[in-house]
Amino acid sequence: MSEREQYQKKLQSQLDEWRAELDKLKAQATGASADARLELERRVDEIEERIAELDSRRKELATAGDEAWDEIRAGVETAWKSLKSAFEEAGSKFRR
Repeated sequence: MSEREQYQKKLQSQLDEWRAELDKLKAQATGASADARLELERRVDEIEERIAELDSRRKELATAGDEAWDEIRAGVETAWKSLKSAFEEAGSKFRR
């Protein structure tokens, strides 16, 4: 397996993991107080947008030529860090 394929597989695996984590956050919203539920829903929406962005960039990587690969990968890394940060913030505030 090439480095590119390994990277794409790692990215897909992380996206799947984050989607599962997002489902857990959504489940927490049902048992939260009204104020906490609103905040959690706002964060869930934000995370969903970031997941969609990262998934879009993952698809770009799959079709990128050698010249575009590094540039697109840099965008993926930025989106990845942003999504990771959003999960950490939500997790520190809402995990029980």
